[in-house]
Amino acid sequence: MPTVPTDHLDFFDGKRVLVTGGLGFIGSNLAHRLVSLGADVLLVDSLIPEYGGNIFNVQDIENCLRINIADMRDEHGLRYLVQGQDVIFNLAGQVSHTDSMTDPYTDLEINARSQLSLLEACRHGNPATKVVFASTRQIYGRPEYLPVDERHPLQPVDVNGINKLAGEWYHMVYHEVYGLRTVSLRLTNTYGPRMRIRDARQTFIGWWFRQLLEGQTLALFGDGLQVRDFNYIDDVVEALLMVAATAAADGQIYNLGSDDPINLVNLARLLIEINGGGQYELRPFPADRKRIDIGDYYGDYRRIRSKLGWRPMVGLRDGMTRSLDYFRQYLEHYI
Repeated sequence: MPTVPTDHLDFFDGKRVLVTGGLGFIGSNLAHRLVSLGADVLLVDSLIPEYGGNIFNVQDIENCLRINIADMRDEHGLRYLVQGQDVIFNLAGQVSHTDSMTDPYTDLEINARSQLSLLEACRHGNPATKVVFASTRQIYGRPEYLPVDERHPLQPVDVNGINKLAGEWYHMVYHEVYGLRTVSLRLTNTYGPRMRIRDARQTFIGWWFRQLLEGQTLALFGDGLQVRDFNYIDDVVEALLMVAATAAADGQIYNLGSDDPINLVNLARLLIEINGGGQYELRPFPADRKRIDIGDYYGDYRRIRSKLGWRPMVGLRDGMTRSLDYFRQYLEHYI
C-alpha cells in the first residue's frame, strides 16, 4: 500500500513552534503530534466560546507545552509571541459562514486584519520564521467544474470567503515582496476528534455527531444530494507538518481533498449505520443558508500529491468510526 513520506518529521525535534488557534480542533490535534515529535510548542488561543477553543483538547499534554490565552486582534501581543519561533501554524480564524453575514466586521477583524498583524509582526520581529496558513475551499465559491483545482476562479459567496481570501493573499504578498516563508493550505471539510460539536455554527458534521449520540434526528437541507469531500484530522495534520518542513513549499498554495466524495444523504446513512441506529429527515433550506450555499464541491489535490507526496490515508468509514467513538467517550466535554 502506498504511504506518505515521513522524512520531514525529524525536522520538528527541538524546533520552537507557535500554533494560533491552538486549543481549537485542528490546532489541538496538531499540538499532540508536535509534542510527540519533540517540538517546543506554544499554543495561543482566545478561548472565545463560539470559536471552538477547549482546554480539554490538550488535557493529556498540557504539561508538555505552553499556553497563552491571547486574541489575534491584539497586534502588540503578537509582536511578542512570534519572537524566536521557528514555525508558526496560523490556524486562528472565524469559520462560521452565517456569522460572517450577520457580523461581518468581526469576521473582517479576525480573518483579514489580524492576519496582516501577524505578518507584520513576523516581518519586523522574526523574518526567518516559516508561516503555514490554514485557508479554505470556501474562497472558490460555487464550482464551475469538479474536482476543483488551484486554478479554479476565486469567487467567494459570503463575507467569510472574501476575508479568508484576503488573509491568504496577504501571506502570498508577504512572501513575494518581503521574502517571508509562507505557504497556504486550502482545506476542505475537516472532521475528527476534538472538533466543535456544540451546534452547527462551524460545521454540520460535528453537529451531526452530537445529534446521533443524543438520539436526535439528523436534519438535511434541500434534497440532501449535495456532494462534499472530507478529510480526517490526522491527514490534515500530516499535510500541515509536511508543508512546514519543506522549503520547496514556500510561497505555494495547495488544495487538500479526498478520494471518496459523497452526497449528504449517503453520508447520513453511513453515520447511522456506524452508530448502530438513528434517523434523518429532509428539511427546506433556511433562506440565510441557501443564499450562500455552494452546491456540490470536491477538491483536486493532485498538486500537493505530485509535489510533496501527500495523500489522505484515512478512509471515510474509518474516520467517521473513530470520530463517533471519541465523542461517545468524551461527549460531556464538548456540549
